[in-house]
Amino acid sequence: QVQLVESGGGLVQAGGSLRLSCAASGSISSINAMGWYRQAPGRQRELVATITSDGTTTYTTSVKGRFTISRDNAKNTVYLHMNSLKPEDTAVYYCNLGVLTRGSNANYWGQGTQVTVSS
Repeated sequence: QVQLVESGGGLVQAGGSLRLSCAASGSISSINAMGWYRQAPGRQRELVATITSDGTTTYTTSVKGRFTISRDNAKNTVYLHMNSLKPEDTAVYYCNLGVLTRGSNANYWGQGTQVTVSS
């Protein structure tokens, strides 16, 4: 079994910064791709950023230059550093990890953390 615990959300003014963390624990052999998604009220969940096991990153256009995804393989943790936050970044943020566990690949989601950006 694999558990993901997210932290770091909160309320911040426009232009501010937050750092989200997602730590995985349990029967983990390795973690492949890691990603962050977000879902605003009334909207579909969207992919925000990804990072592969070799450190290659991708970002959705609206966050390029403002958000940075990183990972600490020793801690099985992925981070999302968010700068220059805008009200439209308000959403519940979810981490998603591709994990090799007990000989099988599986996908796991975090519980979600609320990010609210006030104008």
